[in-house]
Amino acid sequence: MNIEELQTICQQLPGTTEDIKWDYHLCFNVGGKMYLITSPDEAPPSASFTTTPEGFEELTARAGINAQKHLGRYGWVQVDDINLLTLAQWQHYIRESYLRVASKLSLKLRKQLGIVATS
Repeated sequence: MNIEELQTICQQLPGTTEDIKWDYHLCFNVGGKMYLITSPDEAPPSASFTTTPEGFEELTARAGINAQKHLGRYGWVQVDDINLLTLAQWQHYIRESYLRVASKLSLKLRKQLGIVATS
């Protein structure tokens, strides 16, 4: 896995934008809200995303995946090496994170962004 593969997954989701936050974190957003934070300059590259309470428990039980330092209380996990998850797992968790964040946007904004359903 590499950051470009994560970027490709994100670019397929309607309304996704990218920006750099905190000097070097490549972040993927929907409606101005982050759903994936990556650290492409770290070795190995890492990433953080929000997940369900069940997903949080399951993921944080694995070595190398922890509650995200600043956002863990909101259900965000930190994957210390993006290679700890398979492509299929990344597709699942990125989409899940995207939908969790998009579901909190107003209906009007979701329609503007082309997000038909958020479940």
